[in-house]
Amino acid sequence: MRGMDHRLLGRTGVHVSPLCLGAMNLGGPTPEAEGIRLVHAAMDAGINLIDTADVYHDGASETVVGKALADRREKVVLATKVHGRTGPGPNDLGNSRLHIMRACEASLRRLGTDYIDLYQVHRPSPQIPIDETLGALTDLVRAGKVRYVGCSTHPAWMVMEALAASDRHGLARYVSEQPPYNLLDRRIENELVPLALRYGLALIPWAPLAQGVLAGRYQADGALPGDSRAARQPGSIYAERVTVRGIEAGARFATLAAAHGRTPGQLALLWCKDQPGVTAPIVGPRTREQLDDVLPVLEMSLSGEERAACDTINGPGGVLVNFHNTAPWMKTPIV
Repeated sequence: MRGMDHRLLGRTGVHVSPLCLGAMNLGGPTPEAEGIRLVHAAMDAGINLIDTADVYHDGASETVVGKALADRREKVVLATKVHGRTGPGPNDLGNSRLHIMRACEASLRRLGTDYIDLYQVHRPSPQIPIDETLGALTDLVRAGKVRYVGCSTHPAWMVMEALAASDRHGLARYVSEQPPYNLLDRRIENELVPLALRYGLALIPWAPLAQGVLAGRYQADGALPGDSRAARQPGSIYAERVTVRGIEAGARFATLAAAHGRTPGQLALLWCKDQPGVTAPIVGPRTREQLDDVLPVLEMSLSGEERAACDTINGPGGVLVNFHNTAPWMKTPIV
């Protein structure tokens, strides 16, 4: 073990751990008390970047995170997101100024804090001019309610459009993008990663374990683990990501991981963590056992031999399973 190296969050001076704790399970399949313990265990191990969203379990995830940080708020970089539907009204979603301002106040209340370190636009709203969205975010930064802003699951051209608008109009600049990225879906390497490297944008990938497919959770017989999201939500976006092709690749990957003395979950996360441009992949454990499996990755380094072996599963820029299935802008077919 060589110890953990902190990384800069894009062009900011903020240092973050090379793994981010994702709170999507908290307040849902992970009960509140256990969720609080997970947050504390991750922080005790050195993770100081925590990511949630206002739509996770109708805000319950933010509430659990807020309770977990009640006596240790200053020790973390706290990230949440805005965009998704938060009510029945026509203005209860999207990236308008009206929704962003309302949603930010609601997130602050649930999180039990008076500021958000990284406020991210969860998905694009193509019909809303980017200067309206950035203008609202800029006002939140100037009011001290938000420290930095970023985006999630945006195409590279939209990220570039936002960076250009920020420079042109003197608006808050995205410091990060949060894309889906794992060994089964490497499409961000074609445009987004080069953009991030050129313009100093942090990448905080979600689904680095390919929703458990690369962690060895799914078997070739097609039976789904009863506690998996794919099993709990048949026909959902999560179920769509569990394919025969992906499971077969996952089986080959598990063999590869064993040959290198890693668990499949460790190697999948390590591969993502040590790819060019990546700042901190998001690990979203449901249980303490899942968290404990991947915490050693904080102090691991991917070897050249491991990198080359992983490329035999799916080569650079390639795709075996569609993890952009919540992004209508992605048109690449999966054949």
